[in-house]
Amino acid sequence: MATATLNAPVSKVSFSSDEAAILALIESRHQAHHDKNGAIVAAAYAPDAAVFSLAPPLTHPGVDPVEKQRWLDSWATPVELESRDFKLTVSGDFAFGHGFVRLSGTKKGPEGKVDFWMRSTLCLERQAEGWRIVHEHVSVPFYMDATLRPAFDLKP
Repeated sequence: MATATLNAPVSKVSFSSDEAAILALIESRHQAHHDKNGAIVAAAYAPDAAVFSLAPPLTHPGVDPVEKQRWLDSWATPVELESRDFKLTVSGDFAFGHGFVRLSGTKKGPEGKVDFWMRSTLCLERQAEGWRIVHEHVSVPFYMDATLRPAFDLKP
């Protein structure tokens, strides 16, 4: 079992080939968000992946590239994703990672500028076509007071 923590630029850290492949998959997903390419975002996931995203419903079966493209097209700017304190553990054909992801950009609608951190957990499986995300859970904490408002002000 190998464990890697990504806190520095990838070029300054040594990884196993599996860790490097997984981190490249995550980086390509980030780049696909920036490029607004829903098909490439969806390709990082297994078709039957259990996806617990911020958007309703409570779970999604995989990532629909058409739905993802519609969401990406609702942004006036590139959608920026930044990973922080991402810890990855690889054992055989499975990998588990968790950390923080910053989402930022500007929506076309009244929402305007968006910039917040969320928690992220990924489970990956080595499949015939390479590593794929088979489980994803992202969340934003909320204040457990009378407001129940999302804690968009938190930063790692």
